[in-house]
Amino acid sequence: MSDLCVGINGFGRIGRLVLRACLQKGIKVTAINDPFIDLQYMVYMFKYDSTHGRYKGDVHQEDGKLIVDGQAISVFQCMKPAEIPWGDAGALYVVESTGVFLSIDKASSHIQGGAKRVVVSAPSPDAPMFVMGVNEDKYDPSSMTIVSNASCTTNCLAPLAKVIHDNFGIEEALMTTVHAYTATQKTVDGPSAKAWRDGRGAHQNIIPASTGAAKAVGKVIPELNGKLTGMAFRVPVSDVSVVDLTCRLSRPASYANIKEAVKKAAHGPMKGILGYTEDSVVSSDFIGDTHSSIFDAGAGISLNDNFVKLISWYDNEFGYSHRVADLLVYMHSKE
Repeated sequence: MSDLCVGINGFGRIGRLVLRACLQKGIKVTAINDPFIDLQYMVYMFKYDSTHGRYKGDVHQEDGKLIVDGQAISVFQCMKPAEIPWGDAGALYVVESTGVFLSIDKASSHIQGGAKRVVVSAPSPDAPMFVMGVNEDKYDPSSMTIVSNASCTTNCLAPLAKVIHDNFGIEEALMTTVHAYTATQKTVDGPSAKAWRDGRGAHQNIIPASTGAAKAVGKVIPELNGKLTGMAFRVPVSDVSVVDLTCRLSRPASYANIKEAVKKAAHGPMKGILGYTEDSVVSSDFIGDTHSSIFDAGAGISLNDNFVKLISWYDNEFGYSHRVADLLVYMHSKE
C-alpha cells in the first residue's frame, strides 16, 4: 500500500471507478464525500455496477464507515467543499469528480478542508491540464495545487496525436468521437435548454454533439494548438467510445509506417497508456480496458501518404479513471 492518501468528492460513475482503480493500484482512499448518497446506498452502488460487474471484494459498512476489502473509508455528506474535513481524514490529495467544482477558484475550496492538492476529473476552464504519457513532465509542484486530468476523449486522442506528430508531423486534423451515452443525457426525450439535440432519448438516437476534446489537445501539445478541432456523436451504447482522427501529415508516410510507429510507442514509452491491436474488435471488447487509447490497426485507412484516417478505442469510464489514479501517483512522486 502506497503512503499516498486520497479523498474523493462525488461518488458518481467516475468517483466509484476511481475508487476501484485506486484499490487495484494500492492507493489508499481515506474519505469520500457525496451529499446525495448515504452510507448504505454507497455500499450498494459500489458493490453493483451494470457495466463493469459486481465488485469482487468485500464491501460493507461498519461504525459509520465504508469498508472495502478491510480498508475503512470515512464518509461525509457536505454540500460545500470547504466544509469537508479532508485533513482530519488524512486525505492530502482530493479527486474532484462532481463535475461542478471545475475552476481553480471553486476547486481550491478543498484546500480549506485540509487537502494539499486537487485533481479535477474533467476539463477545467483555467487549471493546468495533464494527459499521462503526453505532458505530465510539465507538472510543477511548486506552483500547481489544482490540476485537471482533462477529458476521457482528450486522454484517448492526445497520445495518438503525439505519436503521429512526433514521427510524421500533423499539418491539420479533424476528430470525431463516437461516444457512449453518459449520465447527463436523457433516457427519453426531455428538456435541454442549451443544446436541444442533447435532450433527445439516448437509447433511441445517434446524437451530434459538441466537444472541446480536440481543441484541448492543443493545451497539452502546444505545437498542435489551432491545428485540431472536432465533434462528437453520442450513440446508444453504455460504455466504450472510439476516436476517428483524420489528419494531413507534414511528412509522407505509408499506413504501414504509421502502424509501426504506433506499435513501437505502445510497446515502449507509452506502454499501459497506448494500446495496439490488429484483431477484428468491436466496442464491447474494450469494457474494462485500462489503456487511455487502443489503436485499431485494421480499422484505419489511408487516402495517400499525406492524408489518413486513424481509429482508436477507449473505455471512457474505466481507462480514464485509471489515468486519474496514475496522475495522483505521479504528482505524489514529485513531492
